[in-house]
Amino acid sequence: MKVVALFAGIGGLELGLSQAGHHTIMTCEIWGPAIDVLAQRFPLVPNHPDVATLESIPGRTELLTAGFPCQDLSQAGTVAGIDGPRSGLVEHVFRLLDRQPVPVVVLENVSFMLQLGRGAAMERLTRAFEERGYRWAYRTVNSLAFLPQRRERVFFVASRSELDPSSVLFVDEVQAPDRKTRLDTHAHGFYWTEGTRGLGWAPDAIPTLKNGSTVGIPSPPAILMPDGRIIKPDIRDAERLQGLPADWTISAPSRLRWSLVGNAVTVPVAAWLGKRLRKPGAYDRARDRPWNIKSTSFPRAARYDGNSRFVVEITDFPTWKPREPLHRFLRYEGTLLSARATAGFLSRAEASSLRFVPGFLDAVRAHLDRVRQEEACRRAVKVTRPNSRRIVNGPIIAAAE
Repeated sequence: MKVVALFAGIGGLELGLSQAGHHTIMTCEIWGPAIDVLAQRFPLVPNHPDVATLESIPGRTELLTAGFPCQDLSQAGTVAGIDGPRSGLVEHVFRLLDRQPVPVVVLENVSFMLQLGRGAAMERLTRAFEERGYRWAYRTVNSLAFLPQRRERVFFVASRSELDPSSVLFVDEVQAPDRKTRLDTHAHGFYWTEGTRGLGWAPDAIPTLKNGSTVGIPSPPAILMPDGRIIKPDIRDAERLQGLPADWTISAPSRLRWSLVGNAVTVPVAAWLGKRLRKPGAYDRARDRPWNIKSTSFPRAARYDGNSRFVVEITDFPTWKPREPLHRFLRYEGTLLSARATAGFLSRAEASSLRFVPGFLDAVRAHLDRVRQEEACRRAVKVTRPNSRRIVNGPIIAAAE
């Protein structure tokens, strides 16, 4: 299909769709560093810089995608909801559809939107598509099905063509394997910036890559390696953990690359979706459950057949791709978590009521002792090492060692 991508970011969704044989004919992205990445990676695809000023999309568009901003819908964001200044930009999707109907639409966003405001965002989206004559289906998909990153995202497919969205999203399913890990044999990811209310603990995986702070400060997770080191992964491995080639964002400033990667769509998830868009399966209606929504959130998967809504019983895992253990997946040397960062995390963790895997806090203490000793050695070397440069009558000249 010919694809127009709104809120394209760095093109993770588009890269995955292209791997499945689809062709992006236009992107729309406003953030300069992301535009630079798109220009480098999709040099023949024109970009419109602001969805608010986009008057229409090409008439030959067959698939419209929109990974619209999640900041107002994320548990880690403002939780302002679908009416927030960022996530509310999704209304431009419907404005454009009213001017130029498109056969198929794909949306992607955080799973917390199913809970926030008793599912107000999903109610807004589903009603808007129903009013425009679309059937729809959505499913929460975990990137852990494809890569060692635990990342839950809602993928929403709407269709006003012969394509049944249920035959795209609900054909593939597996149960995630029950993986046994140990601290001395597997790597374990966690958020070193937390420790009071949560940890993001991920056996043989990392927790969800975040987009960093609002001022662009990198916010990588930590990884406790089998040898006891605690590292922050290299940005190139973060790209790979999103299914992107290493250095996909090399054109962007270093401090912004984490935000760019954290905002991206996981490529193999998009490729799986793209393959099912090309070759739908047969939906088993035995998965349907009555739409009796009395809870405080929307279900994790659901569909609308043009007449009725149904809850769909299905896992978050369309497949389970074989993979190396996380510590072998990583190709690039990470950065040791500093003594200051480790001590801060440890103090929060020790003061909290959280329960930790046996031996985890001991491993954190051992890492803290090790990095303190290494930092002390470096300071000692710096103090005792002869000065290699001195000033004589103004000019700087090299001194003998």
